[in-house]
Order: sequence, then structure tokens, then C-alpha cells
Amino acid sequence: MKIAVTGKGGVGKTTISALMARRLAEKGYKVLAIDADADANFAAALGIDIKNHPIKPISEMNELVEEKMGTGDNQGKGLYTLNPFVGDIPERFSIHHKGVDFLAVGTVKTGGSGCYCADNKFLKRLLNHIVLKREETVIIDMEAGLEHLSRGTAEGIDVFIVVVEPGQRSLETAVNVQKMATDIGVNKVYAIANKVRNQEELKLIKTHLKDIEILSHIPYNPAISMADLQGASPADSTDDNIKETIDLIIEKCK
Repeated sequence: MKIAVTGKGGVGKTTISALMARRLAEKGYKVLAIDADADANFAAALGIDIKNHPIKPISEMNELVEEKMGTGDNQGKGLYTLNPFVGDIPERFSIHHKGVDFLAVGTVKTGGSGCYCADNKFLKRLLNHIVLKREETVIIDMEAGLEHLSRGTAEGIDVFIVVVEPGQRSLETAVNVQKMATDIGVNKVYAIANKVRNQEELKLIKTHLKDIEILSHIPYNPAISMADLQGASPADSTDDNIKETIDLIIEKCK
């Protein structure tokens, strides 16, 4: 399975990505967890000790990008490689933790700091390889934007999950993400309602997301918030009910 998880910042998408990745590993799946979010919290959510394993996203490894893309001072002369070899990167830079291989990819660069054509081409090539060429189950923790995904990569994703919480901005983001995902060829776009406190909130979420199937909802859980405050993985402190919910989500993604 290739699963991309997105949503507005703060809705809990990284927590849910971590719960899914760890649960899949517990079930015997070979799992590759990809952090493609600027906040870069996926490693900590998986339980990786980032003090002993400092995380540097691939997008910030300038020498590696120059090597692969042929854009160094003494190479290329302003040109870059169209099809760089990226097949060695997951093995070279992944961190293995409790059955999950983790790789920080980083974000597509935008804005007024020069042309990032080669850098962004490199990241998209890497994501394309991970989604289309590799055999393991892949969980991608993404920003709400879809800049990482080319049409070809998007078509290789089996399930696109938008995490929402009770809140207008979160729900509007979900609707926008669904449209963007559909436009680039993602056929399965689902939602997970997170931090739901009561049935009234769940009903309002379902009403607003009438065109997006909700895979499941996860009640607000103070143990997960406490794990985050303590810098621990939510996967190490969740109860059986949460695990059963994550199992249900995984089954629906197949």
C-alpha cells in the first residue's frame, strides 16, 4: 500500500501517520515512513530519539542534491540531470525504529531565493521512485499542499487521507485538498475525523464533508496529547480502542 496523509497543521495528521506506520509494522508489514512536511515531526512521533539521531531532510542535503543532479560549481554549467539515480537513497539515509524505516524527505522549495528547479525535480523523482518502484508499504506525512506530487506519482498512491478536526478551517482545507488530489489523478480520497469530543461534532463534520467518505473518527484522547508533551510516541501510549480504530482504517485502505 502507498498511503499519503495530509491536512491543515495541528489536526493530528503526523500522529495518525505514526500510529498507522507502527501498527502496520506490528502486523508484519515492511514499512517506509516518509516525512514530507516542513514541520518535520514524524520522526519524534514514531518514537525516534531525535537527540541521538539528528534529522536532516534530503531536501537540505545540498551536496547530495548537487551530486545527483549535476548542479555543482564544476558540473553541468547551469544544466541538470533529468533522470537522476535515487534508488540508493532510502537505504543510505533511513533510520530503522521498531520495525519502521524512516526517511525525512523535506519539502518542495518555493519563494524568492532563486530557482529551485533542480532541487524540486530531485525531490519529485525521489517520491516517484518510492511510490512506484519500491515494494514496501509507504506512509507519507505531507503538508496540505500537493507540490511534491507529479501526476505520475499521484496515480501510484493507493489512498489519500485528509485528517480533519472539528473546525471550519480544517474542513475547508479538506475540501480543497480533495479537489487538488482529484485534479492530479488520485482516485481514492478519504477523511479521518480526529479529536472528536461528541456526536454533535461528528455530525457537523460529516455534513461539511458530504462528498468525502470518512473512514473513521478518533475521539479526543488526553493520553496522546500527554505523549506529545513528553516527547514520546503516541504508539507507545495508546489504548486498545485506538489500536482497533487504526486497524479498521488500515483494512479500509487495502
